[in-house]
Amino acid sequence: MNFTWLKHLTALVLLISVCLPQESFAQRKSKDDAPAWTDASLSAFKWRNVGPATTSGRIVDLAVDTYNPGTLYLALASGGVWKTTNNGTTFEPIFDGEGSYSTGCVTIDPTNSNVVWVGSGENNNQRSVPYGDGIYVSRDGGKSWDNVGLSKSEHIGMITIDPNDGNHVYVAAYGPLWSAGGERGIYETKDGGNNWTRILQISEHTGFNEIHMDPRDSKTLYATAHQRRRHVYTYLSGGPESAIYKSTDGGANWEKLGGGLPGGDVGRIGMDISPANPDKLYATIEGHGTYASEDRGASWSKKSGHETSGNYYVEFICHPTNENTVYSMDTYAQVSTDGGKTFNRIPKRFKHVDNHCLWIDPANTDHMYIGTDGGLYETWDGMSSWNWKANIPTIQFYRVAVDNDWPFYNIYGGTQDNNSLGGPSQTINSRGIINSDWFVTNGGDGFESATDPDDPNIVYAQAQYGWLVRFNKQTGEKTPIQPQSRYKEAAYRWNWDAPLIASKHQKKTLYFAANKVFKSTDRGDGWTPISGDLSRQLDRNTLPIMDRYWGPEAIALHKSTSIYGNIVTMKEHPNKQGHLWVGTDDGLVWKTEDDGKNWTSVKNFNTLPKTQVGSLNLPLVYVQDIVPSQHDDKVIYAAFNNHKNGDFKPYLFKSDDGGRSWKNIANDLPERGSIYSVAEDHINSNLLFVGTEFGLWFTLDGGEHWKELGSGLPTIAVRDIAIQERENDLVVATFGRSFYVLDNYSPLRELEYVLNQDNAFFTTKPGLLFRRANIGGVDYKGAQYYTAKNPKVGVTFEWNTSSSAAKVKDKRPEADENLPHYPSLDQLREEDWEEKAYLLFEVTDSSGTPVARFTKGDSKGIQRYTWDGRMSSTSSISTNGEPITEAYGTSFVMPGNYFISMHRSTNGSLETLIDKHEFKVNHLYNYEGIDMAFNQSVDALSERMNKVMAEFDELNEELGKLRAGLRNTPGASIEDLGTARSLDVQLKEVGVLLKGDATRSKREFESAPSAQNALGLLAWGAFNHRGVPTGTMKQLKEDAMAMLVDAEKALTQIDEAMDALKAKAVEQGVPFWD
Repeated sequence: MNFTWLKHLTALVLLISVCLPQESFAQRKSKDDAPAWTDASLSAFKWRNVGPATTSGRIVDLAVDTYNPGTLYLALASGGVWKTTNNGTTFEPIFDGEGSYSTGCVTIDPTNSNVVWVGSGENNNQRSVPYGDGIYVSRDGGKSWDNVGLSKSEHIGMITIDPNDGNHVYVAAYGPLWSAGGERGIYETKDGGNNWTRILQISEHTGFNEIHMDPRDSKTLYATAHQRRRHVYTYLSGGPESAIYKSTDGGANWEKLGGGLPGGDVGRIGMDISPANPDKLYATIEGHGTYASEDRGASWSKKSGHETSGNYYVEFICHPTNENTVYSMDTYAQVSTDGGKTFNRIPKRFKHVDNHCLWIDPANTDHMYIGTDGGLYETWDGMSSWNWKANIPTIQFYRVAVDNDWPFYNIYGGTQDNNSLGGPSQTINSRGIINSDWFVTNGGDGFESATDPDDPNIVYAQAQYGWLVRFNKQTGEKTPIQPQSRYKEAAYRWNWDAPLIASKHQKKTLYFAANKVFKSTDRGDGWTPISGDLSRQLDRNTLPIMDRYWGPEAIALHKSTSIYGNIVTMKEHPNKQGHLWVGTDDGLVWKTEDDGKNWTSVKNFNTLPKTQVGSLNLPLVYVQDIVPSQHDDKVIYAAFNNHKNGDFKPYLFKSDDGGRSWKNIANDLPERGSIYSVAEDHINSNLLFVGTEFGLWFTLDGGEHWKELGSGLPTIAVRDIAIQERENDLVVATFGRSFYVLDNYSPLRELEYVLNQDNAFFTTKPGLLFRRANIGGVDYKGAQYYTAKNPKVGVTFEWNTSSSAAKVKDKRPEADENLPHYPSLDQLREEDWEEKAYLLFEVTDSSGTPVARFTKGDSKGIQRYTWDGRMSSTSSISTNGEPITEAYGTSFVMPGNYFISMHRSTNGSLETLIDKHEFKVNHLYNYEGIDMAFNQSVDALSERMNKVMAEFDELNEELGKLRAGLRNTPGASIEDLGTARSLDVQLKEVGVLLKGDATRSKREFESAPSAQNALGLLAWGAFNHRGVPTGTMKQLKEDAMAMLVDAEKALTQIDEAMDALKAKAVEQGVPFWD
């Protein structure tokens, strides 16, 4: 393979950054042509968050309500806004349905703490920073939000509110990171966000990251300007336009501050005003050090060389009461107690690194909150010790993989700064999935993981820049297996997120990629390069940044950026051994059909934006994902991501001829939302899924039309998708809300067909019956203890009804102003007495014997319900419609085939909608010798016990009334009072038989088991035990039965005696009752 032509490009000059694509993405499919399934409500298919919350994602800002100090708001880089009202015992997300999930700042109105302002778009500049859509405000403590403008800002650095007027707000609009222009500068509103005025602007490349207000004078403002830009190939964190500006007239006029501040190229500036002495200002200036002013910015002096990275930090927080103490956010947060001359690390034992925000309690300065890449920490002893809030599931996952473990598969993935992790999709624990269920497979920033198809104990997990390990779940051993360049061989260029494959065709075979592709046939112990350099080999130093070229002294040039020219996606053909597809960060797609012996460049993505490089016009668009179809060897899908050029459109292509030609299938996907991942259903070739910047979408017609699948999924980036084929589960890695699972998405395959039927069930997934156990003592660990939900146990039915029952009121004739209609009283009475329509379901076994019945509300459309697989009980029926709880449930039905029918009840009239839909039931634990008849006899005995107890209670009540009547009716036989008392004693004796001897137990004497006690132990045993009944269980059943028989005999005799006594009492004038 000849790469010579590529090498000549390194000397060429980039002339034009981005050209418009030939085909406009505005040319979307007409809504009128959309099939019915695109309009169907899919709210029945709800995503389930499985966590973990072993750490939390990056917290970039926080705000404490000074009027209610227990109330705290968190702004997450990519997890929305979270709120606590109980000092952090519990948190709830309050920003899930808004247009952005990334936030940069949160500010509480000092005049009204119910008013909360949020700037969307992270206020940092690192490689995975998400973008926002402007300013949000809530006027009810976060219950609802309004977007009030600056939608083109993309990143908001800070919001400052006038303490004298809550409607007077200043915003530091950072502006786009990936491109020029947008809304950047200092903005002001005087009417609560209805109107905005830009009161300070520098250029299309420079925005503002901070805006501060003098606490003594709301007209004195300080603003920090930052010139920066990031692309796939570079990051530049400064320039001559970065500076500090000051206004003394509320922003009408501004002065660029000098007086000792550095000139020339300046990086990001973080500053703060000392609350203890507002004349004193501190500034940390990237590329130069720490500066301070004693005279409100008129003059500055350099205090030290301390600085931090403008990519991720550069924030100062002054101590509320000590003007010489200032805190610096950094990888290891630092503090100066001598006015910035020296800085020392704050204590970090048991605390995460990467610190971004700090709040110091002005009433007790030993009390602080700090936000990090690992979540929120609180201290009450001045940072000597930290309390971590372990219940905010906002991990930023880049990738997801699943295994085929039984009975519950595991989920694996890599995170931003919080390791690579593995954990269960569900557990046997009735309380759910807990943090301790998860385990670390590799450290650092985590990325793509792969599971060994032949050894469930082996997981391949990587950290940044290809640091790959082979992790053994049994031993915990992590064997480093990253390919290494040899002596005198050119160094490899690894992407931050290097692609990895565990081959499904060859045992122990791995593929891994840097700028070359590597193959291992011994689980990574050794590697062989099977390609040359597959990138364009461009020299990124010849590419312009902000319309010019920069030398090596430029502020943070190329820092925190992968070296340009590497492989970023790689897929093995599901049906062809040795057939690989790869894509690079500089827009190249390659394929090999002979395990790397020969590589073919794949082109003709004609609608991609292009960049002028010398005399060539090249599509330098990041190749995000490539998916060879498992249904047709000639079909390939390719997704490109151009957001790092400020282009947020989705680019998705399909080839029907093995990659020779491509067509756009993004069609009606939203124009704002880059694609990160593509997945193809393993059954239906037309069912595809795409993860985008703002959620997950699917198509049933191969990409002609798309529909969002978002019930239960917050606004969030879906970075990767995995399909667990055995369970038909869709598992996604979100960048800021951990993992989500859509349990059994298979009904989507039949969606179009079912919607065309009047009433129909979707194919029912076989139910797996088992009882979860109460383990781990979760009930006693406090409200702050985090658990994620397990799916319900049982058989889940999905169905669609084309209509719901008409209401009586709907039958009224339409009123006419010339011919008014008032219903008759009979009609109104019929409406008043109308019974709400409902759906009744009956489950029968293969012989037609009914085993269960349940009801659901009558609603039009798609619904989902999980039957617990237990036989219905008539002894626990309640008029309030509450289901029988598991703790008192009946036995599971036996494994086998069953049928369900669906009927609609309308005012007592029953209509069969669906008759005999077949499904299957399995048991998780198939114990030998399971005695179903014994368990059913226990259920029957429980029902018999309930009837006896009801009779006992009824006789007690009647006897009480009879005795009261005899005592209070003149002329009633006094002797009969003695007879009634005798019956009372007899009832008490039966009570001892049924419920136990209270005379003995309340005096702490040993007591013989009662019928209720024996049956309770028996029912608990039968409920928890699935094998052959134990001897004790058989004994308990025998004793309970004998006691019940004796009790029934005694109650019959008492009932007869009472009937005779009642008849005599009535003759004597005692009032009759019923």
